[in-house]
Amino acid sequence: MDDPKRMPTGIEGLDELCGGGLVRNKSYLLSGITGSGKSIFALQFLYNGATKYDESGILITTEEHPRQVRENALNFGWDLKALEDENKLIIIDACAAKLGIPSQEKYVDIRPFDTRSMIDQVITAQERIDAKRAVIDSTTSIGFYLQDPAKIRVELLRLSSTLKIIGLTSLLTCEIVDEDKISRFGVEGFMTDGVIVVHYKKTGAVRVHSIEVLKMRGSEHSNKTHPLDITSKGVVTHPREEIY
Repeated sequence: MDDPKRMPTGIEGLDELCGGGLVRNKSYLLSGITGSGKSIFALQFLYNGATKYDESGILITTEEHPRQVRENALNFGWDLKALEDENKLIIIDACAAKLGIPSQEKYVDIRPFDTRSMIDQVITAQERIDAKRAVIDSTTSIGFYLQDPAKIRVELLRLSSTLKIIGLTSLLTCEIVDEDKISRFGVEGFMTDGVIVVHYKKTGAVRVHSIEVLKMRGSEHSNKTHPLDITSKGVVTHPREEIY
């Protein structure tokens, strides 16, 4: 029997690593270096929610134009435009304003970053489609805009807390440059209920993907590092295998 307190990700193998899925109404940091698969992972979480579990989602994109996100998703067979037309997905463009370019998107965050504005956009989107899932991709650009780690901590806490209060289970992506760290500015992991790191380490002449669940409040989880593959259908994890 499904646990009503758990949200299945639909990502093969991942729910087993997390004790049966993500804990509902919690926020999770998803971090990794460039090329580790963070955005694919987060988008798959939303796509699976809409297509497998009848749970609508919200994507706030701060670093990539929604048009490009839709095009990239088609590489995995994910038709985001169809989900938008069915009111299963809303994409909020928080990228155009940061770049100083006009946007033709229906949902646009008009300032480079303002917590109140972003929260208002998310609340409006959630009320329209009764969303249960949210992704912010990524928090790194927000951090660069705010600069000060103390401000980053306060604003991300406000954002993360609001997402939980209004009933959203969320993934907040974070780019790192050092594999020995879990976040870019050193404070992001404290603002969330869980931390998932996707690694992309060089071994010999090749790079290998793997995944590690570092923290999950209120849940047991694997304490080991497991292989991860990025396939033509998205991310696949291997909970019965380990990486040493």
